[in-house]
Amino acid sequence: MEIIYQSTRNAQERATASEAILKGLASDGGLFVPTQIPAFTVPFAEMAKMDYRQVAYEVMKLFLTDFTEEELKHCIASAYDEKFDTGEIAPLREADGAHYLELFHGATIAFKDMALSILPHLLTTAAKKNNVNEEIVILTATSGDTGKAALAGFADVPGTSIIVFYPKDGVSPIQEKQMVTQRGANTTVVGIRGNFDDAQNGVKAMFNNRELAEAMKAKGFRFSSANSINIGRLVPQIVYYVYAYTRLLAAGTLRDGELLNVVVPTGNFGNILAAYYAKCAGLPIGKLICASNDNKVLYDFFQTGTYDRKREFILTTSPSMDILISSNLERLIYKIAGDDADKNAELMRALAEEGVYHITPQMREELADFCGGYATTEQTAATIRNLYEKTGYIIDTHTAVAASVYNTYRQKSGDNAVTVIASTASPYKFTRSVMTAIDTKYDSMGDFELVDELSRLSGTKVPQAIEDIRSAEVLHKTVCAKDKMQETVEKILGL
Repeated sequence: MEIIYQSTRNAQERATASEAILKGLASDGGLFVPTQIPAFTVPFAEMAKMDYRQVAYEVMKLFLTDFTEEELKHCIASAYDEKFDTGEIAPLREADGAHYLELFHGATIAFKDMALSILPHLLTTAAKKNNVNEEIVILTATSGDTGKAALAGFADVPGTSIIVFYPKDGVSPIQEKQMVTQRGANTTVVGIRGNFDDAQNGVKAMFNNRELAEAMKAKGFRFSSANSINIGRLVPQIVYYVYAYTRLLAAGTLRDGELLNVVVPTGNFGNILAAYYAKCAGLPIGKLICASNDNKVLYDFFQTGTYDRKREFILTTSPSMDILISSNLERLIYKIAGDDADKNAELMRALAEEGVYHITPQMREELADFCGGYATTEQTAATIRNLYEKTGYIIDTHTAVAASVYNTYRQKSGDNAVTVIASTASPYKFTRSVMTAIDTKYDSMGDFELVDELSRLSGTKVPQAIEDIRSAEVLHKTVCAKDKMQETVEKILGL
């Protein structure tokens, strides 16, 4: 069965999987979604005997139907290799009654590696399939992790270049150092004086600028996206929820068909949307618990049915979740509107023009499987400290938001179903916040002193990604105003 993709804002704009990956964003500003979500065909008990690459193929072949078996297996093998520091790729760690799905064992120690290790291979394969001769310019906004993972994935990939915008004062010191020291002749990193939403809005505006597209075409360039708005980012994320379920099945922790709860620390909504797609495809998931930080726009949405971005933007210790416009939520809105592109387009217009939209009571009923929660910065720190003192396991700030929300959910609901918490980043990426949560005495230490102390406390080896930046030279020093992003891109590309 061939799966076709269409825009969430225009039912007439359709694309194959490879075309949707190449475009990134639909021409009307909508996101590409499958016209139907395929059902898993291989029994979970059988997948429980497979390794990560084999599970990835069984899942991804259902969604990326215009890729041949040879093409898809080559992309998977190229992505999930020695770049990951464990053969399991995404191991599970049990601690204090929950199973932490460690998604940070890739080259940049964050969950974005899970999809951004394979996206360059999907994209270059898609370009060949569609006879694209222009250089593909990956244009991306990051709240911290996507940027480095995309840079690492696309560095020196023939036929591509990558430009990453990030909020200059809105990422952790380690995140920034990872990006600005990135090597690769085709890589550019730009800090903006603004927040992540400003960066994301600027990138979307460039994607929707027809004059810019024509100017680029004349010079032999075309845009694509590495953000989670690209369906080539979303499909690989479905894999690790299936993998987690089958590992728990193999261990006897779950019975085949038993419901699994999933808790995801959520910013742009792509990671939890992948779990929702897995559920729609037949994975036995019970509750999808959406965890927010102090920027609780999603929590308020699930509580009220109103999405309202008109609020103070708060910088927290979980910066990858400091987002007020969760782009991937649009894919869910489209689905609960009955795949109604016109209704979705109307709501997205309201968000853009008025900063708020309200879903109907019928749409709210479709959200019954979702549960929203949020954790303050203080609660996040307390969760890190308590889990460490109780078990010796150390988690990062984003994972701690999810763990805090899960603890509250379990106390209030009495729901003791087997639960997976998406552990989205290594604690080494947020050492100061993590270590001072454990004990304020650590605040007087330098960043790399903290790295070594974290290694001692946790009994884990310092990741290579951190060792690499201890003395790395800063190669990217450009900073621009939020309204000068297009001008900066034009200069980089020589337009």
